[in-house]
Amino acid sequence: MIFEQVRAGGDRNFGYFIADSEGGFAAVVDPSGSPEMFFELIEKHGVSLKYVIITHDHSDHIGGADELARQSSAMLVLHRSAGDRADLPVDDGDELDLGAVSLKVIHTPGHTRDSICILTGDTLLTGDTLFVGKVGGTDLGSQARSEYDSLHKKLLSLPEETRVFPGHDYGVAPNSTIGQEKSSNPFLVQKSFEDFVDLKANWAEYKRKHGIS
Repeated sequence: MIFEQVRAGGDRNFGYFIADSEGGFAAVVDPSGSPEMFFELIEKHGVSLKYVIITHDHSDHIGGADELARQSSAMLVLHRSAGDRADLPVDDGDELDLGAVSLKVIHTPGHTRDSICILTGDTLLTGDTLFVGKVGGTDLGSQARSEYDSLHKKLLSLPEETRVFPGHDYGVAPNSTIGQEKSSNPFLVQKSFEDFVDLKANWAEYKRKHGIS
């Protein structure tokens, strides 16, 4: 598998390029307004772009997606709750085929209703659901509850060696693992949903006390 994490500009956005092999099929995840960078990767590896996948319908992630899809005849992929924007609406558990590589959709509502993560092998693209040392922004009510459930019932049930690649470079490193996040992410070590919400409500003060940027 060919896998590249791309610094796509914006607010420290990451986009991702995945292909099954040189000359095979490829997918781009969250081009984030930098389609030209992905066109270069498509040409470099001589691949056919099959999917443009958006982890959630926010402008800093979907920018450039239409241009990539239009110029390559790739299908634009979003969760079905995003409305009619997608050429291929997907749901939890769906799999996208890239020849020798399979991409599994994990629906992780919370940050947005349509948030998804993409799992391929031991590599997990987490969008704005899980960052290195942080989690996606939500309200302190139903969105927080959805995010907590998505994290604990879906992502944290994956093998600890699963590699975590987030949608933004907000943490102390550009990637992590599920095991590392379980043991060190302040939000994931909380003992209850109430503690999780309390940390969200007081995150600015927590960051100040612990020297987190």
